[in-house]
Amino acid sequence: MKEFHNWFQEHQVERTLKALRQNRFEAEFVPRASDAPGEIFQRIPEGASVGIGGSLTLSQIGFFEEAKRHPIQLLNPFAPGLSVEEGLKIRREILLADVFLSSSNAVTEDGKLFNIDGTGNRVAAMAFGPRKVILVCGVNKIVKDMEEAERRVREWVAPMNVKRLGFKNPCAQTGQCADCHSPQRICNIYTILAKKPLRTDFTVLLVGEALGF
Repeated sequence: MKEFHNWFQEHQVERTLKALRQNRFEAEFVPRASDAPGEIFQRIPEGASVGIGGSLTLSQIGFFEEAKRHPIQLLNPFAPGLSVEEGLKIRREILLADVFLSSSNAVTEDGKLFNIDGTGNRVAAMAFGPRKVILVCGVNKIVKDMEEAERRVREWVAPMNVKRLGFKNPCAQTGQCADCHSPQRICNIYTILAKKPLRTDFTVLLVGEALGF
């Protein structure tokens, strides 16, 4: 079974990388999660300011441990002990960072990036502001098209994230999107990056493992 799964995945990744490159993104395949931090830091100059968008993937690949060994200025609005105001201040500073790191909720086989955000800082930084954007995405994020991308994020990813965050939205109780009006709703902003933004150096690293939701 694993042989056929690997065969299918290899072709899926090849299609997706080709499409991302046609859409002017730099796109590379990283076979193992443990190799991803090395690929990231090859693209970050010493002394750079590096902003972080909400991403389980960065924790899973060991980015934060590796970051301690590099001379960068890490802008992490999720660092323990920060007040709400301090976190918002860092989010705004990230929009002027040298580098922005995060993941994408979905990557389509025709080379588009789909994301849903609650506050908007993560998708804003992807579109404009930081000089360079690096998104690290497990192969589980690859979907056929935009319809599948939205369905995946709304019906699966968002409820799990709401549960993880401890919010009281309806989907945290039922596991099913209710298109709610909750004040803690995280599905407020939908973005599609169809092509590489004109003024941004943009890299997508597809990792050959399941990462994040």
